[in-house]
Amino acid sequence: MSSEIHGHCDPAFAPVREAFEANFAADQELGARFSLVRNGELVVDLWAGFADKARSVAFDDRTLTMVYSTTKAVAATMIARLVEQGKLAFDQPVAEVWPEFGQAGKQAVTVAQVLSHQAGIPGFVDQIDPALWFDIPAMCGMLAAKAPMWPPGSASGYHALTVGYLTGEIFRRVDGRSLGTALKADICDPAGLDLWIGLPESEHGRVVEFKPPTALPRFGEVTDPKRAAFLTPWAAPNGRGAEWRKLEVPSANGHATAKALARFMGALAGDGFIGDVKVLSPAVRDQARAEQIRGEDLVLPFELSWGAGFMRNPPNFFFGPGEQTFGHSGWGGSCAFADPEAGLAGSYVMNRQDVHLIGDPRSRRLIEAAYASL
Repeated sequence: MSSEIHGHCDPAFAPVREAFEANFAADQELGARFSLVRNGELVVDLWAGFADKARSVAFDDRTLTMVYSTTKAVAATMIARLVEQGKLAFDQPVAEVWPEFGQAGKQAVTVAQVLSHQAGIPGFVDQIDPALWFDIPAMCGMLAAKAPMWPPGSASGYHALTVGYLTGEIFRRVDGRSLGTALKADICDPAGLDLWIGLPESEHGRVVEFKPPTALPRFGEVTDPKRAAFLTPWAAPNGRGAEWRKLEVPSANGHATAKALARFMGALAGDGFIGDVKVLSPAVRDQARAEQIRGEDLVLPFELSWGAGFMRNPPNFFFGPGEQTFGHSGWGGSCAFADPEAGLAGSYVMNRQDVHLIGDPRSRRLIEAAYASL
């Protein structure tokens, strides 16, 4: 299926446009957008296709996509801003700012361990009411009381949804505002970013309709941590419509354009600014992206290297060849990344979801074309 390509592409990055066109020509897309920032300048911003399964609504420059776990890169940045402000430390026990969290053997679990999926609470093996995912205070209380499924600090095990409730509560306890409220007030409004954690109902009409994948992801051998994170009927909320969009769950329900995410990550690839708006200093960025743990993840079927909330590019190199690159992927295929060495950052969003948990071939093709253009 061919589709008319919209937007702009610097001539130096012509291979990116060709790769974007190829994804549509191979009938791998419904609607999609890819944006790229180099040294603070938006050099690629391409979109095409449809925002709905009926192919009646064009995917345009105002189309919003829920980016699932790509949201985690934004949440990690917001926590790092508290570190920069001197209000929090990565090696600080969470219980110092959230005393209730210190129950059931978690009193020494640090902020960095929570962010890097080492806390041992990826979900619930025993049945819960899926409606509890919509009750943030109740969910935070349950997680605070929960015993770890493995010794904290001994391994990572991807906290697909739960890490959003944990980071959101840490942020609220320290800052006094919710993470999504602070994101909007401190960064997105002044920088003009169409990026939201907690989407007002007034914006819901711009959100894509997803076409789900036709198969399930492959998690390998089924274990209790995998069941808790993904493989039970209560591992996620029932339905992700208007009420879910309005919630602030910084692990899973961010909404954005690729352009907004690329500009946000562009600050992390550069001097820390979007125009006059400071996002994060390079010094604290380097703390946040530094390796916290590396090894076979107990939930995702990969060897992974985790920073304080960021996926690090080695050893899988899903975000191109950069050794220093970091970012995050989201369910269905979205991603956002920053490479401080090359001054390059980008984001891919789409509404035809695929089964790849990380490293969707469509985004990899685009990112590889971007690096080939340098």
